[in-house]
Amino acid sequence: MLFFNLSAFYFFYFAAVGVYIIFLPKVLHDIGYGTFDIGIIFALAPLMRFITPFLFLKHIKLDQKMFKTALYLSIVSSALFYVTIEHFFLFMINNAILGVCLSLILPYLEVTAISTLGKEKYGKSRLYGSIGFMLISLVLAKFLTQPYIALHYYLVVNILTVVFALLLLRFDIEHKTTQEKENFSFFKYWPFWVSLFFMQMSFGGFYNFFTIYETEHGISLEMTSYLWSFGVICEILMLYFQAPLLKNNLLTIIKFCVAITTFRWVLLYLYPDSLSVTFFTQSIHAFSFGLYHSSVIIYLYTLYENKKLAQQFMYGVAYGLGGFLGALIAGAVYGEYLFLYSALFSLISLITLYFVRKNQTL
Repeated sequence: MLFFNLSAFYFFYFAAVGVYIIFLPKVLHDIGYGTFDIGIIFALAPLMRFITPFLFLKHIKLDQKMFKTALYLSIVSSALFYVTIEHFFLFMINNAILGVCLSLILPYLEVTAISTLGKEKYGKSRLYGSIGFMLISLVLAKFLTQPYIALHYYLVVNILTVVFALLLLRFDIEHKTTQEKENFSFFKYWPFWVSLFFMQMSFGGFYNFFTIYETEHGISLEMTSYLWSFGVICEILMLYFQAPLLKNNLLTIIKFCVAITTFRWVLLYLYPDSLSVTFFTQSIHAFSFGLYHSSVIIYLYTLYENKKLAQQFMYGVAYGLGGFLGALIAGAVYGEYLFLYSALFSLISLITLYFVRKNQTL
């Protein structure tokens, strides 16, 4: 029952993420939002991901009561999309509140998942999230005839996410709070942190504007959904078969992933209207996200004794602050050179990796 509930939670949670990432930018664009406004709106979620952990460091306790509040508030925020979407500042505030909720829901249940299922079953359960993301991209592309249809889908899958999240609370384990004393330093490994930051900045154009970018270059919305799904399939295959690769030098693997990601962005810049080239660039997502993400997590675990804190800051600094600035800049520079900027950011990420000291490699 735990495995089923957790798999269903991941399925609907990442289906909601799919609606949010793939279709909502297109919806905003269709109802008259400018690209810079879209960039600002979609920069808020990663910004909240960066800020929220600091609030819970001293001031707020993340317990079941707070978790339930985040769940219910996420439904309220999703419902308010209907009212606020045509008003930039109201929608921006609503989106920020939703970002805070989402930054709490997944990390809270991940602890329950890993502690009760174990790493092997947890990994299998996590794959259902990728399946949910892929299916929503295929289904909604066929039925998105009006902008508000995307809001219907988002509200429904968010409600189902909350339902299964609440069912999982019966398996929740109360953990005693412990104080792990360690001088956590960014400066000791600053090249690696800078690299993480710029790598996620390079994804600002992709996560927030890929759908708009491709449809404006003659590729249909339905075909664009196939492109998203193909990238997720490649990601799933990499996650399933990557174990032997991770036995090699991790820093070398990370360098390769960043380098091929730079190549990916250059191809999207040079051939935006080539379907075959775009499918090829989507296959690189197996390395850009799948292998890269796993390698970074394991590598960080070798650098710091406080492994949980290291991972929290990875999400905050890289996916949070890096994602925030990446979305903001992508909105500001959107146009012909969008992915050339992405390639520049990932190239900076690659260069900084060569400043990592040899005694930090594995």
